[in-house]
Amino acid sequence: MAVAVVTGATGGIGFGCATTLAGMGMAVFATGRDEAKLADLAAHIDDPDRVATYPADLTDDEAPKSIADTAFDRWGQVDFLINAAGVGSPKPLHETDDESLDHFLGLMLRAPFRLIREVLPRMQPGSGIVNITSTFAVVGGMRGGAYSAAKGGLTALTTHIACQYGARGIRCNAVAPGVIQTPMTEERLRDERFRRINIEMTPHQRLGSVEDVASTVAFLCSPGGAFINGQTIVVDGGWSSTKYLSDLALSSEWRTVQHDSK
Repeated sequence: MAVAVVTGATGGIGFGCATTLAGMGMAVFATGRDEAKLADLAAHIDDPDRVATYPADLTDDEAPKSIADTAFDRWGQVDFLINAAGVGSPKPLHETDDESLDHFLGLMLRAPFRLIREVLPRMQPGSGIVNITSTFAVVGGMRGGAYSAAKGGLTALTTHIACQYGARGIRCNAVAPGVIQTPMTEERLRDERFRRINIEMTPHQRLGSVEDVASTVAFLCSPGGAFINGQTIVVDGGWSSTKYLSDLALSSEWRTVQHDSK
């Protein structure tokens, strides 16, 4: 039985990855900060032999080693590591203070770096790591700031791991979602302009779902993904790779904004 460690498993993409991998027959070691939500996840999987939860703040210095040690103590192996923990609502660089910068980089770059460092030496050939990045690590994005910096760093870390450890039979890939309907994006999606930017510029003509991302992660952890290494799979319906505009967007009235040249 394969074992997967999933961070950020208390909601959104992390929860979806944990339940999808469990549905494939894997044992899941799920970690997150909210004990009640971890209990909900365990109840959802409903198999004590195949799920263990571990409440932790990934940004704590002791957390990565503690997570890795506990997972290996529980099952004696870790076959897949899914780094899904994240935070949203970034600000542009000029509006980002040091505290916010440290928080974004700490959770979405430093923490996965340190957790991978703890897990990697004990992984066997055939194992894999999947890092959840973002379209903001693929194309420039308004308001990206520290979020883009963290996700871009995680993308570079992904390719390094694929190169450095691929010869040991350990693969590393990234999945880069577009805007996915989760509690983290709920507030932003109430903004009509934000919704239109994402829906009217996406050829698939809908927002992404947690299932879209989780199924991609599951594929990378399946025999079908066994020869995929060092790649970023973008799950955004074509938003980042096309210049698509819907009929509504093309027929809308455009306004010219006057900028003060001074």
